[in-house]
Amino acid sequence: MGNLPASEWLNTLLALLQACQLGLLSLLHKTGLVGDSHGQPAWPWAHRVSGENLLIDLGQARQLAVSLGLLALAAVLLLAASLLLWRRHRRSAGGTALVAAAALLFAPWPQASVVLVSAYPTSFHRSPTGFSALSVEQGGRLYAQQCVACHGADGRGQGPLAEAQPVWPPDLAGPLLWRRADGDVFWRIREGLRDRHGRQTMAGFADRLSDADTWAVMDYLRAQAAGQSLRRAGRWERPVAVPDFEVRCTGRPARAVSDWRQRHQRLRIVADGGGAVPLEDPRLTTVLVRAAPAASDEGVDCVADAPGAWQALALVAGAAPQALAGTQLIADRDGWLRARGEPGKGAWSDDDLLCRTETAKPSDRPASADGLGALIARMDAEPVRFVKGGFVH
Repeated sequence: MGNLPASEWLNTLLALLQACQLGLLSLLHKTGLVGDSHGQPAWPWAHRVSGENLLIDLGQARQLAVSLGLLALAAVLLLAASLLLWRRHRRSAGGTALVAAAALLFAPWPQASVVLVSAYPTSFHRSPTGFSALSVEQGGRLYAQQCVACHGADGRGQGPLAEAQPVWPPDLAGPLLWRRADGDVFWRIREGLRDRHGRQTMAGFADRLSDADTWAVMDYLRAQAAGQSLRRAGRWERPVAVPDFEVRCTGRPARAVSDWRQRHQRLRIVADGGGAVPLEDPRLTTVLVRAAPAASDEGVDCVADAPGAWQALALVAGAAPQALAGTQLIADRDGWLRARGEPGKGAWSDDDLLCRTETAKPSDRPASADGLGALIARMDAEPVRFVKGGFVH
């Protein structure tokens, strides 16, 4: 599911590195020392800290953690030495400064080639789309126009023109999109790719796609990869959020799906199959999604009838749009899709939890009389801890 390794020290290290880089970029931008790139603060250096490499090379990650700890210790000791010197305790100040110097001298700094990777002005950019159903729908149209010839309809790099490319197109349905930072993917789509010899291996699309178009294509790729993962492995190997769309609830103003995530509330999404809608449950909000508007909403509290929502949900569920009817999807309090109930399936079971944080087979768990309650309890006990581009999200 793309969750973090079990070692909490590594989780903390990755989060700290990301926070420091984002904080530094924000400070530089607010003080006017860096400008904008594509509407967001531009990373000013050619390199950034590589969280993705640290995830792979735990030895280098440990060395960096120890070195940063010694660096912090040295800073504290130098501050203490300054205070001692101010109070005219010169001998004590000198000894403290020597200990600080020794901490820096013996710090096991990792290899720079592992810790640092190439960066782009957009490396720390975030998508402004909110992963909406409309953006996924728009991205699908653009993908069909601009990308499918090389990357194929399923994103696996088997398009009709793939063989003619200098380098075979990568598999976009695999973990590639989760290993890369969104800003790096954005830059590479717009500016293209080159090999180590400077030869262009993929043309840039800056002249054919606007910034908004590029983000939309990335949303489509994320949704497509989620569905392909479900078809291939029988589960969401990487976390995927509910595509955002508008919902109408009886007696209340229309609201977006993302509102439930912001309020930390669970969702059950039901694709209308013409049958009875599941009874309301106080543990989650049930939303009926239709492929087309209906004449009446009688008997339904919350409903969405945007065609784009139906298409986006079918994509992440790994189903053809015409086969989605009757499917149920459950999202946790943070908006991540966690469980799927297939059409015609009876009670919920642990086997329906398709985004999980452990390697044990779900069927190894004893059955529960309240299948839905057991799923909810397990989702709450095992929250998604997501790594994107090597950093905690």
